[in-house]
Amino acid sequence: MIRRSLFAISLLLAGCAAQPPPPLAPSGAPALQTQTQAEGEVTVTVGVLTDAQAEARFGVDLASQGLQAVWLQVRNGSDARLRLLNGAIDPDLYSADEVAFMLRDEVGADGLEVLRQRLRDESMRLLLAPQTVNEGHVFVPRVEGGRFVDVQLHAPGKLLRFSFPLPLPDGDFDYEAVEPAKIYAGRTLPDLDEAGLRAALEREACCTLDEDGAASGDPLNVVLIGQPLIALSRSGWSFTHRIDLHTIEREIGAALSGSPYKVAPVSALYAFGRKQDVALQRARQTLTRRNHMRLWLAPFRFEGRDVWLGQISRDIGIKLTPKSPTLTTHVIDPAVDEARAYLLQSLFTHGFVARYGFVRGAAAADRKAPRRNLTDDPYYSDGMRVVIVLPDHPVEPAAVQVFAWEEPEGPIAEGQSDEARKPVPIRAEGAR
Repeated sequence: MIRRSLFAISLLLAGCAAQPPPPLAPSGAPALQTQTQAEGEVTVTVGVLTDAQAEARFGVDLASQGLQAVWLQVRNGSDARLRLLNGAIDPDLYSADEVAFMLRDEVGADGLEVLRQRLRDESMRLLLAPQTVNEGHVFVPRVEGGRFVDVQLHAPGKLLRFSFPLPLPDGDFDYEAVEPAKIYAGRTLPDLDEAGLRAALEREACCTLDEDGAASGDPLNVVLIGQPLIALSRSGWSFTHRIDLHTIEREIGAALSGSPYKVAPVSALYAFGRKQDVALQRARQTLTRRNHMRLWLAPFRFEGRDVWLGQISRDIGIKLTPKSPTLTTHVIDPAVDEARAYLLQSLFTHGFVARYGFVRGAAAADRKAPRRNLTDDPYYSDGMRVVIVLPDHPVEPAAVQVFAWEEPEGPIAEGQSDEARKPVPIRAEGAR
């Protein structure tokens, strides 16, 4: 009732005079956080409205319908007419009319048409004339933690692409407490060449540890080089909440209801004498199943870029255990190389692999004699680490390079029995 009254007041004011839209943030709230990129004579600025900012802007609660508003400004200083490909921002975007219809109960029948017109007027145009500045909103499904905004502008014969990884903090995310510049403050990190990188990675510890460093856990089977935020968020990975009372309650609720919790907490494992610097996950339909990864900034660089050593595995269920502070933990798929392969494939298909290869150094274990992690889940692996150099912008598959290091058979071959169908050599021409 209060929201409907506020909306009615805004309609009354709109009917009296042409009023500018309300500010992007209510009084006393933080201003909209934006990022700007330029290419030639075209400049793009992007921000994602918080739930409170969206309600102040539009007079309705977008979050109640699982919606978010992305604000864009495009300064087209070129002589070309540009077309915004807004489906690249999110393929499941919503039209202004659709959003208004979803919120019809909040504004009532009398306010529906006015809301519809308001959202249309606030929407970003698709055709951007030369020498103009255009701004507006695109309405998309709500996400937590961070959003990758891919702005693509097309003109005959060219495509301009701007990639924005936008954090969406709420006070509960683990990445909000991470300050990479302070991890090795005061140290000069060695900058390695290809041979030095391979040697360093083969020397690193095979596995994660417990807090005391006395017991080993999941294998350290991932190496990402560069800035993982863009690549992982663009490829569908989400940040994770840290473990506290609020997030534990939410996790329990999701587990009981079988609903997804795409930013659910990840327990702490240790490497380099500290717990993970950041954790990410790619959730499935329910909390019990997800791919999740922990990353640590390594004490060396490769060709001037950060190196992140990590652990990835796939959760397939939940079990009770006294070894967890929440008394529950996920059960991992024992074929941990499947999750490693999934990471490479997901980044590759989204264009975020510039170079990749495999090195030894992780924990090797046979299916018949598996190793066990800190919560006693068995796993087996070929003991390889996948090494992925991340590009700043998507690259075509044909341009991807490969480190000439190891060549693992892969998780499918590892899991097959001796009776499985094997490759059959092609007969030489003329052979009978």
